[in-house]
Amino acid sequence: MKKREIYLAGGCFWGTQKYLDNVQGVLETEVGYANGSTQNPTYQEVCNCGTGHAETVHVIYDAQQVSLAELLELYYDAINPTSINRQGGDIGSQYRTGIYYVEEKDFPVIRQSLCGLQARCDKPVAVEAKPLENFSRAEEYHQKYLDKNPGGYCHIAPAKLEQVKQVKPKGEK
Repeated sequence: MKKREIYLAGGCFWGTQKYLDNVQGVLETEVGYANGSTQNPTYQEVCNCGTGHAETVHVIYDAQQVSLAELLELYYDAINPTSINRQGGDIGSQYRTGIYYVEEKDFPVIRQSLCGLQARCDKPVAVEAKPLENFSRAEEYHQKYLDKNPGGYCHIAPAKLEQVKQVKPKGEK
């Protein structure tokens, strides 16, 4: 096993977490608030007070089962990568898309992946790629929200949540 981590912002973190939990090779996820201007914000502060945080999923994965490049391709399939500060019906800077890394060696993979994504898109890609500056775990009721509340709100189509379970990543060689 080769544990790695990445932080992915993809709109409302409830759906993004459920989607990523369904990816083979993802070992753990937790939702929280990344790259904002305050420490330990509440959900209400993130939504209403302009803290600058993005709703983000901290992903721990086994790189031998799913490579970072594969994980990013699956992530792109769950988001609208050209939408600015909006995913589905959720609007606001907290719903922006972003890839936040903790290991500098991940950046070239991220950059190459985003270049490939841009080549496939007819509009500019709006996914930001930055080092992780800070991350605060969200309140417990947000963790695994869609597992606790089946049928709860999700901006990702149920069929897409199921389809990703069938993907068989190759992992790092």
